[in-house]
Amino acid sequence: MGLPMKKNTTELKKTITSLAKKHGTPLFLISESLLIEQVKKFQTLLPSVNPFYAVKANSHPFVLKILAEYGIGFDVASMQEMEAVLDLGVKPDRIIFANTVKRPEALQFAAQHGVRLMTFDSEYELNKIAKYAPGAHVLIRIKVPNVGSLVELSLKFGAEPTDAIPLLIKAFQMKLKPVGVSFHVGSQSTNEENYLASLEMASMIFNEAKLKQLPLEILDIGGGFPIRHFDQDKDIFSPMSIQIKKELKRLFGPDVQVIAEPGRAFVGPACYLVMQVVGKSIRGNKHWYYLDDGVYGSLSGIIFDHAKYQYHTFRRGVTQITTLAGPTCDSLDIISVSEDMPELEIGDLIYCENIGAYSWTTATNFNGIPPAEVVLIP
Repeated sequence: MGLPMKKNTTELKKTITSLAKKHGTPLFLISESLLIEQVKKFQTLLPSVNPFYAVKANSHPFVLKILAEYGIGFDVASMQEMEAVLDLGVKPDRIIFANTVKRPEALQFAAQHGVRLMTFDSEYELNKIAKYAPGAHVLIRIKVPNVGSLVELSLKFGAEPTDAIPLLIKAFQMKLKPVGVSFHVGSQSTNEENYLASLEMASMIFNEAKLKQLPLEILDIGGGFPIRHFDQDKDIFSPMSIQIKKELKRLFGPDVQVIAEPGRAFVGPACYLVMQVVGKSIRGNKHWYYLDDGVYGSLSGIIFDHAKYQYHTFRRGVTQITTLAGPTCDSLDIISVSEDMPELEIGDLIYCENIGAYSWTTATNFNGIPPAEVVLIP
């Protein structure tokens, strides 16, 4: 039983109610058709870009298996993520180790299993790579603008662009193979100027590297591609992709392989979270509803991803400003203090869309409450 591709309240209610009755709640639904639809959308909008799915966004075996069978590459950040992908039969050349702070044992594991492509942003990391994964193919990750992004990753990662060439030369001297440039404009980036400025910087590094007899062959434009999320009513990625595509064609020749690391853009819209009202009270002259999932569970993105989800119910009636809270005994576990909802009853269902990324994957077992059951649907 799959979720309707287009919003149809009657069909959606029937599907969600039936699944909740069968499996109980909280319930985390992964739709195979919606996941593949997002992949196809990305490939249509940026046909010259080879996607490497960012496993960190959602590492559930259902997601990894679907994408592996579809032929997608993978961006991994740890030995465990690498192992999960390799166990699915993914070839090492479809994997990039895109964490600029890698554990020695993870580098050894990568070398032993033929995963050669990886990023770095400091001389210290180069020393580590040369010692534990000699001969690796490396991309310099540069610091780029993250203005307007939900999470500004350049606060923690990326070498100064002016240091890129010296570091690439250093990599060559250490008998590593410098193959390209990597950048990340930040998560859920709604500012296309971040991409355009970053592509210009990367192009300058490619040109200078060629003059230094270090021809580069791979450009990694990272992730951050936005989805319709956080109360956004329009598709931001489609018009943004037109400009990215133009700049790629203008700045880089056909001999440059362009890759990307979409995570949220693939899995975000492919999942639903279904919860149930398990408690109710009036506090401060306002209705409070306690749900069976919260910020320690699949709504962990509220804390870790700065997410602002939209909550829906099938109950109708006069609405009022209400508070939604999670099931744990921690007062931090407050989901929202300003939801406009009709009066709910214990047992009513509430669901969220666009919750596939940085949600289930960061859920905990706090208070002994297990994460939502995950169900794969067509």
